[in-house]
Amino acid sequence: MGHRLIDTLEVIPHACAAGRAELFLEDLLKKDAQAPEDQAGLLAGLIADQPSIEPFLKGVFANSPFLRDLSLQNVARLTGILTADPRERVASLLARAGELRVTSEADLMRDLRLMKQDLALTLGLADIAGAIDLDVVTGGLAGFADAALNASLRFLLSELAAKGKFAPVDPEKPELGSGFIILAMGKHGAQELNYSSDIDLIVLYDPAVTPVADGVEPSVEFVRLTRRLIKIMQDRTAEGYVFRTDLRLRPDPGATPLAMAVPAALSYYESLGQNWERAALIKARPCAGDLPAGEGFLKEIVPFIWRKYLDFAAIADVQSIKRQIHRHKGHARIAVAGHNVKLGRGGIREVEFFVQTQQLIAGGRNPALRGRRTLDMLKALVAADWIREETRTDLEEAYVFLRNVEHRIQMMNDEQTQLLPKDDEGLEKIAFLMGFDSQRAFEQAFEERLRRVQGHYSALFEDEPELSSELGNLVFTGDDHDPDTLETLAGLGYRQPAEAASIVKAWHFGRYAATRSTKSRELLTELHPVLLKALGLTDNADAALRTFDAFLAKLPAGVQLFSLLKSNPELLTLLATVMGAAPRLAETVSRRVHVLDTVLDPAFFGAMPSPEEFRTGLERTLAQARFYEEALDRARIFAQEQIFLIGLRLISDTLTADKVGDALARLAECIIEGLLPRVIDHVDESHGRIPGGELAVLAMGKLGGREMTAASDLDLILLYEAPEDATQSDGKRPLPVTQYYTRLTQRLVSALSAPTAEGTLYEVDFRLRPSGNSGPLATNLAGFIDYQERQAWTWEHMALTRGRVIATTSPEFKQKIRAHICATLSKTRDRQALADEVRSMRARIEAEKGSKDIWDLKQVAGGLVDIEFITQFLQLAEGTGRPDLFRQNTEEALVGLRDGGALDSGQADQLLQALRLYHKLTQILRMCLPGAFKAAEAPRGVLDLLIRAAGAPNLQHLEIELGETQSAIRALFETLVGKVERTDLQT
Repeated sequence: MGHRLIDTLEVIPHACAAGRAELFLEDLLKKDAQAPEDQAGLLAGLIADQPSIEPFLKGVFANSPFLRDLSLQNVARLTGILTADPRERVASLLARAGELRVTSEADLMRDLRLMKQDLALTLGLADIAGAIDLDVVTGGLAGFADAALNASLRFLLSELAAKGKFAPVDPEKPELGSGFIILAMGKHGAQELNYSSDIDLIVLYDPAVTPVADGVEPSVEFVRLTRRLIKIMQDRTAEGYVFRTDLRLRPDPGATPLAMAVPAALSYYESLGQNWERAALIKARPCAGDLPAGEGFLKEIVPFIWRKYLDFAAIADVQSIKRQIHRHKGHARIAVAGHNVKLGRGGIREVEFFVQTQQLIAGGRNPALRGRRTLDMLKALVAADWIREETRTDLEEAYVFLRNVEHRIQMMNDEQTQLLPKDDEGLEKIAFLMGFDSQRAFEQAFEERLRRVQGHYSALFEDEPELSSELGNLVFTGDDHDPDTLETLAGLGYRQPAEAASIVKAWHFGRYAATRSTKSRELLTELHPVLLKALGLTDNADAALRTFDAFLAKLPAGVQLFSLLKSNPELLTLLATVMGAAPRLAETVSRRVHVLDTVLDPAFFGAMPSPEEFRTGLERTLAQARFYEEALDRARIFAQEQIFLIGLRLISDTLTADKVGDALARLAECIIEGLLPRVIDHVDESHGRIPGGELAVLAMGKLGGREMTAASDLDLILLYEAPEDATQSDGKRPLPVTQYYTRLTQRLVSALSAPTAEGTLYEVDFRLRPSGNSGPLATNLAGFIDYQERQAWTWEHMALTRGRVIATTSPEFKQKIRAHICATLSKTRDRQALADEVRSMRARIEAEKGSKDIWDLKQVAGGLVDIEFITQFLQLAEGTGRPDLFRQNTEEALVGLRDGGALDSGQADQLLQALRLYHKLTQILRMCLPGAFKAAEAPRGVLDLLIRAAGAPNLQHLEIELGETQSAIRALFETLVGKVERTDLQT
């Protein structure tokens, strides 16, 4: 039996506002008296037997609201803590958490939170009392984080196993051999957590090891599991939270899933890893899940973290970040009130950086310097003759003192902060919790430690040189803005030069992934003059700079882009145009910088790639895929790049707006054609094929009509035909014919629409199939023909006018489908009844989605829908026995109707002129903007593109032209189809 806490009260903190503390203690003793019979009066008895307990509790209650509230919640728990050995109680809590078995997520969350409360109160009281040292506090918190993560993971993996998706090696401990790795980073990895720390994690899985069931996608299941793990740990409930959880230290967090495959992580560190990540990985530790797999991963990346040679250059990132931290308001001077104990001068971070820089320099040659814990490494640096014993003693004592101050700050209100209070009352509470008799004594001791740390640290870091430009001063260092720099910025066109200077300064804090490396910041500094000049030449320099800043914030890395721009300054003008005219395209560049490489190809300024060139390019990239999921990623990369290039051609005037719809549709067809065989092969692996079976993808809507925009869904129908004697597929897990084609369609939908690490391809819509959302996804051709001939509504035949086979297993099947569609559409119809139904449908759409906004080019009266309905009405009305009138593209259909005598030439020209105007404007809006268009809020560059595409002198004239065009088209609709009335809704 160890020593009880109440027997080791070495520190009795003074009580700030002792009267209030007295009242809280009285409340506690009342609860003590009202406790169950076997517990009642225990605390009062302890206080009577041990006189030091009462002033100790008053000191805690007066100075730490957080610990006071925990104490008042449960008097039995408090009594238990006071009468236990804190080390033994902490060890018991960790053991209980690690072996926690529950039947529901709610029970797991509650139990972990109650244990965390117990741990926080145990450590807090023992820490203040001087009964335990810093290692017990930080190790206890880190150990509990490990145990809580493992208990949560065990629960989630067991649940996955119960669903048949996971086959654990040991059902009692499913994490063993799971290939699922949780790496603790930062203070958690070093087992140096503070009271209110986040836990920084990297979650990995090894697809070669993890025992998931056949057909289960580990990427999907483990991302979903990780999301639930975060929820279990950090969601606030009535019992509080366990730990706030941060996964942003994983490779390229802006573009990678929450759980990352080990091969992908290894590839990243080998090719793109930065020096700041090397520093972060020094502290990485497998803390939960498959620990041997985690150790194996860290062993793999040893060459990345630890270089063979003395690596003085590698500390530049750490130096630069620290210099910028010092320039941040409040960190530049040694102070007490409001000082940041972690980031401020002489603070905790300086001790950590002091150690980490020595480790980065020498750890490659000396494995003894590769440890995670700061204090251990200070001793190792002495043993390796890197620092003197006196330096170690000074830094160790100061580090322990400052960590204790940090803990007292967080004990007050359980807040994630390292800022000392600014007021005397708050500082007095910290002083008392530290065991000082007065605020002044604490302040003197605190300042002494800061100066000691700064003295040892200052030799490592020097100030950055200032820079200027031929344009004038462009200096972005220091706390205050340089007056000459503000003057230069104003001369370049920035109306808010101080804000512009602040934005540029922020880049040098290393907060963005793109500016974390020394190389990227050096390149960016060299680009300052030309970059600020190019942005200054746009219509709104301030807005363009803000857009570029937002773009930079999302960029996963900067060296590649900055080097490209430095070597090709003309690209800066193009990029500035994107920033000013196409926020949607700017988003693409931030995710895929290398799309700009293609712009350097002279072919970019030539003709659009032909369908055959699209196919060749896609096949080339898909052929490099080693497995199915990688093929899906590569298809997404290819599509996103090509859509970006189409958009860039549009805004740089190398592709007219009326050609964009066709280009986007041909790209989508190419993607579907390229992926369909791979989807079939993927299904074949488990279920085989239907011998003699045929299938085809029928494009409808905008894709069928080759009128896609950058925001278009894919409206698809999958048609199949199987031999009469076919009953099931021929694979190792055969499926009945209908189920087989349904499964294949599901895989195709997933291949086209599921988000992967590389984003999404398209939204896919199968609601135009005969059964809508109520039946199977795949449609038998015979059933499709029967439905269209006997049951289909008029609106379904209108939609079918755009039906076009874009991918198939044989040309004969494609021709068969086309023949049946033409036969269905060209049957004889009652013209008046048809007009009534078309008008009724237009009225219904207008009631649901109608708009009076002239910029709602699709739904406004006289807009695109009216033109499409007129065209489809005339095709059906005039198409009896005339299959030549059924053309899927609206413009081609109108030309065909005109040339075939089914539409008056003047009316056709009016419709064609309006259609082309609407398409041009729609393509620009969808390509450039992510949301709805509001002329008053749109970037000037977008307005310029619209005006240029329409051939209008200005926006006012364009809006007048739009209004007149829409009125004319609605009048034409009423002439050809009839007047749209509310009464049509009852038709």
